Amino acid sequence: MSRLQTFVAFALAVAAAADAGAQAYPSRPIRAIVGFVPGGSTDLIARQLGQKLSETLGQPVIVDNRPGGAGVIAAVMARDAPPDGHTLFFGTISTLATNVATQTKLPYDPLRDYAPITLTLSNPYFLVVHPAVPAGSVKEFIALARTKPGQLNYSTSGTGGGAHLAVELLRSMARIDIVHIPYKGSAQATAEVAAGHVQMSFSQPAVALPHAKAGRVRMLGVTGPRPLPSWPDAPPVAAAGFPGFEASSWQGVLVPAKTPKPIIDRLHGEIVAGLRSPEVERRLLADGSEIGGGSPEEFGAYIRSEIAKWTRVVKEAGIKVE
Repeated sequence: MSRLQTFVAFALAVAAAADAGAQAYPSRPIRAIVGFVPGGSTDLIARQLGQKLSETLGQPVIVDNRPGGAGVIAAVMARDAPPDGHTLFFGTISTLATNVATQTKLPYDPLRDYAPITLTLSNPYFLVVHPAVPAGSVKEFIALARTKPGQLNYSTSGTGGGAHLAVELLRSMARIDIVHIPYKGSAQATAEVAAGHVQMSFSQPAVALPHAKAGRVRMLGVTGPRPLPSWPDAPPVAAAGFPGFEASSWQGVLVPAKTPKPIIDRLHGEIVAGLRSPEVERRLLADGSEIGGGSPEEFGAYIRSEIAKWTRVVKEAGIKVE
């Protein structure tokens, strides 16, 4: 047998083994690692999709909550798991993008250590203010901030998080001086606006909508490219004179690097089907989410673009996370 024939035979054997492995997959329960506490948005989508995957793959999907370090603990666990498709990582904008921008010694590489499956959802933020703030639009709020440099506060779920960097992007583009007040979570950050302790925040739809419907906050705009059906009266912030402005909190599913492609392809198909199921789609749309479902290649490209974008914002704003 020639060298070429030997190589071809070896390649065919490897492909056959990979195909056989994919057909046998999954052979045991699947672990879904989430870097945040139960009850949050990442945990909820993991449980919703986990239930769908359990039904279609024939194995239970067990959600493993590992909060801490802005998702770093969970990211390292997922990185070190066997690349056999039995460990899913529910990554977010913080674990996959803003951590890269704000932490100098991150113990994992989002682009090298994982294989992307798909973006599951994205949540543009609502720009909310307390009803006592004399501004009925984004333009009016910017004008107000320019007349009161350093006198208006904004709350976020924490320093270096997606909402913080989104406000910093707007602050830079609008040339305003507003003061950051970090809290422990988006619910608390928005509640502080509703209570009148802080004037403004970028709040996720699921958190902002109950306050807005009760009249405790006023919606001025949305950070996505179009109004959300859940509150269509909030126009894009970009339309207020800041073309190109866009920011969203997002999340998606990944697996450890070197997971065989047939398994990645199967997981992609099953997860996208779960996202498109009536009950999951209805819940996500009600929360103001934009549903993902793109290809692994598209998700990988999106992660790279988000790292570049927020790294630039962090550098220009001089943000440091201890």
